[in-house]
Amino acid sequence: MTVYFDVASTAPLHPVARQALTAALDEGWADPARLYRSGRQARMLLDAARETVAEVLGARADEISFTASGTQAVQLGMLGALAGNRRRGGHLVHSAVEHSSVLHVADRHEMAGGTVSVVPVDRTGRVSADGFAGLLRTDTALAALQSANHEVGTVQPVEEVAALCREAQVPLLVDAAQSAGRVDVPAGWSLLTASAHKWGGPPGVGVLAVRKGVRYASPLPADEREGGRVPGYVNVPAIVAAAASLRAVRAEAERENARLHVLVERIRAQVPQLVPEVEVVGDPVRRLPHIVTFSCLYVDGEVLLTELDRAGFAVSSGSSCTSSTLTPSHVLAAMGVLTEGNIRVSLPYGTAEADVERFLTVLPELVAGVRAPLGLDLPAPKATVETPPRAEGRAGAENDERQATDEGGSAGEKSVGAGSESPEASGRVTVIDALGKRCPLPVIELAKRIGEVPEGGTVAVLSDDEAARLDIPAWCEMRGQEYAGEAPAADFGGDRGSAYLVVRRTT
Repeated sequence: MTVYFDVASTAPLHPVARQALTAALDEGWADPARLYRSGRQARMLLDAARETVAEVLGARADEISFTASGTQAVQLGMLGALAGNRRRGGHLVHSAVEHSSVLHVADRHEMAGGTVSVVPVDRTGRVSADGFAGLLRTDTALAALQSANHEVGTVQPVEEVAALCREAQVPLLVDAAQSAGRVDVPAGWSLLTASAHKWGGPPGVGVLAVRKGVRYASPLPADEREGGRVPGYVNVPAIVAAAASLRAVRAEAERENARLHVLVERIRAQVPQLVPEVEVVGDPVRRLPHIVTFSCLYVDGEVLLTELDRAGFAVSSGSSCTSSTLTPSHVLAAMGVLTEGNIRVSLPYGTAEADVERFLTVLPELVAGVRAPLGLDLPAPKATVETPPRAEGRAGAENDERQATDEGGSAGEKSVGAGSESPEASGRVTVIDALGKRCPLPVIELAKRIGEVPEGGTVAVLSDDEAARLDIPAWCEMRGQEYAGEAPAADFGGDRGSAYLVVRRTT
């Protein structure tokens, strides 16, 4: 039986949601806009659901509109606020770690002639309120800041930012998809979005709340439903189930959050002890209670995810290299942390302590199995646990085959002589040619060769993989090496790509 540890993607349907959905299918199937009895009954159910959601989110019922998803809620909220405030200007501000729905609207806004400012985050994924305020301008039409990050769980200083936005008379949209139902909604928002399937409601229900007095113009053709903000027929049974489950999870949140917090702390503390070369990312204190994310050096996240699935654990990977895009996670990249071998564990309500213990028992063996074909000299774990024999399967062979195909043999090494025009003309430069190789291979090759470089010497990694630009500095941070910056590959004999310079520390 699979243990489900991916509630940050979608939560299992809450029992209360199942019961409410079944009842509403019988009682709330009619058009709530009609005046006959079944229509009026559906309308009463819809109104009651709207009031429930409004109470939990700290809004008025007439400020709540239901959408087809959390993504649609974000997009309609942003586009409507930008349109409503177009006389003020066309400037948008958002953090560097927002959900992709925010980034896609920002891209469209720029293509239409608007301007966008991105607020950087620190290594924990948290924005500075002052840094956010510093980008607000007289022509800023909208600011967007998530309540907590979807990938690493870091909680943002929403109330501080909201106060600064209010002072600047800029509306603030808060994406509360990961936190709604679990923790109190932060105060000060102008627009708020949420998604029912994140808290155990049925998929296909999003929430868009727009405060009274906020300028909003629907970006879509006019429709009389949902306050004119969301056109089309609403799914009354699903909305009723979403509202019922939101009330239920909020009622049990305090008890469950405390229990899950302890389990997550155990994972945060033990994974670096059990598995060498691991970085736990995200704010260790200001975070959601159920999410923990860590990155493993020299591991393909997709391979590790597959191994965990075969061992009976469903988790998510924010790996820098996914099979579909080969692009780094924009969240991990913005944080400046390791993007390879990334695993996000998010615990649902009711998670058993024994399941967490079994995960911690299985994980070290699986990571070791994925790394075994690389032949790296890794430090021993700080602690040991008894682990069962590795499950039979092709994951190890698949990893070996993938890396052997990508490597195409050992990395080439070149020496730069004294007459070179390179930044290190002293001749103490080791060049690793990793051109054409995808993550985590450039970092793996660097780890294999760094021991041959004398203290104070330099190794230049030639790479045309975008993830290497992120992961090599992160590797230096983890391994106590000095990252010297980036230079053209041509300086080191390469014909394309860039050189990432890593200087060994002098002791």
